[in-house]
Amino acid sequence: MPDERTASGRLEPPTGAAWKALGAAVVGYEKVSAFSGKRRPATVPVSREIVMLVDEVTPLADAVAGLRLVAADRAELPPWLPGEHLDLLLPSGRLRQYSLCGDPADRSCYRIAVRRIADGGGGSREVHDVLRTGSVLTVRGPRNAFPFITVERYLFVAGGIGITPIRPMVQDAIRRGADWSFVYTGRTRASMPFLDELTALDPRRVHIWPDDEFGVPSGAKILATAPDGAALYCCGPPPMVDAIRAEIPAENIATLHYERFSPPPVAGGAEFEIQLARSGRVVAVGAEQSALAALRAVIPAVAYSCQQGFCGTCPVAVLDGQVEHHDRCLTDHDRESRMAICVSRGHGRITLDL
Repeated sequence: MPDERTASGRLEPPTGAAWKALGAAVVGYEKVSAFSGKRRPATVPVSREIVMLVDEVTPLADAVAGLRLVAADRAELPPWLPGEHLDLLLPSGRLRQYSLCGDPADRSCYRIAVRRIADGGGGSREVHDVLRTGSVLTVRGPRNAFPFITVERYLFVAGGIGITPIRPMVQDAIRRGADWSFVYTGRTRASMPFLDELTALDPRRVHIWPDDEFGVPSGAKILATAPDGAALYCCGPPPMVDAIRAEIPAENIATLHYERFSPPPVAGGAEFEIQLARSGRVVAVGAEQSALAALRAVIPAVAYSCQQGFCGTCPVAVLDGQVEHHDRCLTDHDRESRMAICVSRGHGRITLDL
């Protein structure tokens, strides 16, 4: 319905006839909406869970096992892109994330590689000690916390088991004819998965620098291998990632993309306290300690997984106090009442529903 304006251009209230026409239109819309709503099929929730079998377990390097996973019904699996990962629900109930490291074009299986961490949270030990060919797992995903962009030039950097998301990225760049360089570090050659395969790709572009042979490379040395204008993709231990970040911005690096395979260190934190609502106990959190680490000392079974704020496993209800949020999994609405204890912090004292 057109506006009714005076000669000066000012909008005047609708006339009586206009109100009647508008009212009839609204009534008609409501009738159509009610009818269409009754005929609309019920919304069916989408399940991203897949029951899978461990089809093969292969040693890839010292303390690194490669797993080939197939659907229990041998059906074709959902597609995935380089950088994506799976959530594995292990037999113990632990939920852990592992990067897909196979070929995205192969829809018959998913491949992951897991390094055994003796003093970790138990997930890697369970993969190594419990899972066998024929083991049944529930898998969620694939989903992406490390998106791979399409550009003309790349520098890929992997430290140890950080090769898992980087491997399919390198393969994709080669298929597309992109300009690329790759730096692979690790403690020793024996500890580095897929080493022979990656070394053979292109000796001019691949730089294999084990610590015991070359020492720990500086960020500047790593960046010097990049093509001009490269997108830098890096995955590995926090010291390596931090050394590279310290050199950014750099003239030959256009963008930086990184993922850690262990919790980032707490920097610039302040001490605070957590009161456990169910017991009344007060837990002190140190300035360089995460809330999760402090809570695990008194509640070993507290749920967690990625320890980087993106998986959504660890958030708990906040009953009182002010929270400094650093997660990537909660909405603004969720943050009004919940906290991701792996990365977020409190001020003074907060009370959690634990």
